[in-house]
Amino acid sequence: QVQLVESGGGLVQAGASLRLSCAASGRTGSSYAMGWFRQAPGKEREFVAAISWSGRETHYADSVGDRFTVSRDNNKNTMYLQMSSLTPEDTAVYYCAADRVDLGYIVTVSSSEYDYWGQGTQVTVSS
Repeated sequence: QVQLVESGGGLVQAGASLRLSCAASGRTGSSYAMGWFRQAPGKEREFVAAISWSGRETHYADSVGDRFTVSRDNNKNTMYLQMSSLTPEDTAVYYCAADRVDLGYIVTVSSSEYDYWGQGTQVTVSS
């Protein structure tokens, strides 16, 4: 089992930046691709960004473009999401997820492939 805990959410104004963290604990000895998803009120959960176990491969949703940057520090068992130029459309609960993989370069985009999920952290962007 792997436990994931997100942190760093909050209330910010449009144009601001925010950094989310996802700390993993438990059976972290295996290789995990990781990702960020978000769910806005009344909407389905959507993919935001993903990163391979090695950290060299990343993938982003078109909606976040180059405003968001995903990274990880495997020594700290932590993944990050640096968000900049935030808009009210980024308001959502942000979830991190982990997918056990055999290859270090795999990036997982589909939510159905993830094995573990955090409880989420709220990000609210005011206009």
